[in-house]
Amino acid sequence: MHFAIIPAMGRSSDRHRARLEGMRARIAAAAARIMAEDGIDDFALAKRKAARRLGAPDSEALPANDEIEAELRAYRSLYQSEEHPERIDSLRRCALEAMRLLERFNPYLTGPVLAGTAGPYAEIELQLFPESVKEVEIFLLDRDIAYSTREGRRFAGDRARAVAVLSIDWQGSPVRLSVFDPRDERLALKTSVAGRVIERAGIGEVSELVAAGAGAPDPGHGDAPA
Repeated sequence: MHFAIIPAMGRSSDRHRARLEGMRARIAAAAARIMAEDGIDDFALAKRKAARRLGAPDSEALPANDEIEAELRAYRSLYQSEEHPERIDSLRRCALEAMRLLERFNPYLTGPVLAGTAGPYAEIELQLFPESVKEVEIFLLDRDIAYSTREGRRFAGDRARAVAVLSIDWQGSPVRLSVFDPRDERLALKTSVAGRVIERAGIGEVSELVAAGAGAPDPGHGDAPA
């Protein structure tokens, strides 16, 4: 009779992998709970808070955003089944009105409001593609819409692109306007070199979501660049 001999190193590696996977799942669940209860929309911040609470260092055990998002949807379906769809519907309606106002700048909705994961303090995130940032600033000034401005970065492939970010208040909701060069409209934009492509939706798709109401399914794909 022959017995297979499993090297001790292999068993140790399997146990280590199992521990990592278990911690990864616990961090994902804790991060989702933090996002749902504290109104945090920053995945990286939620991961770090969850890891600290669980006594886990920032390491390979940290889950991907997709894993946290799946846990977040499950949590809200279980504990926020009424209030969360109403919040998303209200934010999408507000976003659509802002997009119609800014229609000349080819607006797209992105971020948690589009994804359906927005918390109670979420910003409405819009991408604009005007001829110049000045054009948007003049448009806002002409309508007595106060704004603040800062510089951000987005990535296309492995190349960073500077982007002006204007923050406004629209009907009591904070709106972040990321202003891109019009040539960037057809690019697959990301928040980081290794990040996933930013999903987005134009006025037509957001109109369909709003028309469907609070029970509308979250979009799997926006008007992504070709």
